[in-house]
Amino acid sequence: MSDPLALSARTGLPGDWLYLRDQFPRTRWNEPSLHPVAAHWLQMHAGFRSHADHMTALTAAFRADPSDPHGLHRALIPALQAFLQHLDGHHRIESGRYFPAFRTLEPKIAEGVDLLDRDHDAVHAHLEALLNTGRAFHMAASAHAPDAADAAHRLADALDAALPDLSRHLDDEEDIVIPLIALKGQGIG
Repeated sequence: MSDPLALSARTGLPGDWLYLRDQFPRTRWNEPSLHPVAAHWLQMHAGFRSHADHMTALTAAFRADPSDPHGLHRALIPALQAFLQHLDGHHRIESGRYFPAFRTLEPKIAEGVDLLDRDHDAVHAHLEALLNTGRAFHMAASAHAPDAADAAHRLADALDAALPDLSRHLDDEEDIVIPLIALKGQGIG
């Protein structure tokens, strides 16, 4: 039996983990008085989404006209590299610093924070796949290998596999973390 809360299976969080979001709904998240850490968190997530959209647009354009894998290489590999580095660093800070503090700050939401932490393992598996397919594409394109276009398609497929799970994780993390910081985050910084 599969886990309905597994990142690739779920469509949202259980309602009993959303009690803080009910008190501080998304409609309030752009208030000027939002806790600076929460505002920064949202800014980071917006950056990840924007980066993902940019990479998706690049691979979609390539799929529509796969005649220039080297053009895709010049645009996509630096974007992918930055994306992977930023996301990995962000998750390390969350898992190492913020999540332990959140469990203490609001023990009722500890199960939700634990789920988010487990999500990082699933997301990391996608990051590894992106790193490996990105490296293979980089090597093929740099060598002007005849299979460079195939390697580009494999990287595009890896992005297609990774981004829905990442999006689900970002949404669910915000639903727990932003209200928690906004309502109980004095001293978090």
